[in-house]
Amino acid sequence: MDEKLPRSPYDVTSGLVYFARMLDKIRLHASGVLPEAYHKHLGRDFDGRCLNLLHVSYEALREQVLAGGMDEEILEWCYETGRRLTDEEIETWNGFMTKRGWRDEASDRIIFRLKEAGLEHLDAQTATMFDFIDFDEGRTPPDFKRWEPPRLSA
Repeated sequence: MDEKLPRSPYDVTSGLVYFARMLDKIRLHASGVLPEAYHKHLGRDFDGRCLNLLHVSYEALREQVLAGGMDEEILEWCYETGRRLTDEEIETWNGFMTKRGWRDEASDRIIFRLKEAGLEHLDAQTATMFDFIDFDEGRTPPDFKRWEPPRLSA
């Protein structure tokens, strides 16, 4: 069976970044196609931050995801089971997550991960963890689609 990668962390479910990726990892793991390198992070790291925000356990979410349903329905279940987020909390979450690794205590980690993945040519001063994930999985992050390399003067 071929391995499959989860969606981009930039993908949005009802205004919330990262949630769709976490659900993809649960589904892909249950189907036996999630690469093994991802297994140790299930319910931890960014997943754990999202679960803490929603006040939902990984086990309960996993059970709900495997029972079926659209991402938006599962997020609504999280709101009913854990807690409903305000628009301001969603804005704060999205801002924090999309900038993680950029000029914060995770900056050294992004430099390490870029080098480890052979992506050290990327500017570690402007890249975020979401950017690293997308590049590492073969996608171009949204902000980089508008980026153009510097041009040499003729």
